Amino acid sequence: MSDNNSSTAKSYLDSAIAQGQSALGSLTGSAGDKTEAAARKDQAAAEKEASHTVGKLGPLNVSPSGGVSTDDPNRSEGSWNQTLGSAKESVGGLVGSEALKKEGAQQNAEGKGQEAQGQLSDFGSGVQDRVKGAAGGMVAGITGDREKEEEMKRVHDDAKTKQRSAEADIQKQADA
Repeated sequence: MSDNNSSTAKSYLDSAIAQGQSALGSLTGSAGDKTEAAARKDQAAAEKEASHTVGKLGPLNVSPSGGVSTDDPNRSEGSWNQTLGSAKESVGGLVGSEALKKEGAQQNAEGKGQEAQGQLSDFGSGVQDRVKGAAGGMVAGITGDREKEEEMKRVHDDAKTKQRSAEADIQKQADA
């Protein structure tokens, strides 16, 4: 559905072809096949990376395929509550106020939950809308409705951007 330069499925196909080509080159002793296989393998890796790349500016997300999405408000609000909670904890520690430290810790924890809720919402709606866009695009392609096919491609690409953004944030937190 999306641009061939950023398709995960195409990257897997190219990687499998590269493996076969490399094996053929090894069997025949063809340096040309080995070189071409290495180039295709590098191209597949670049395609996979591009399909998972999302540019982010605040709650706005953009992908190489042109997909655009905005974060669920709970993601931003949760992050803000974590920041405020941490600040309250720090100030409470500085001035010796256990109540303020406790309030900050609670707000920080609630913010983490709120942000996670937003991430899961974006991930779920991204997957759902990707399927809707892919299926709708196939139907439109079969019926010859090019305008609807392009619309469904945009739905798919925007949803992919939303899903990849949520995945990236979830992974970042898991790595922390």
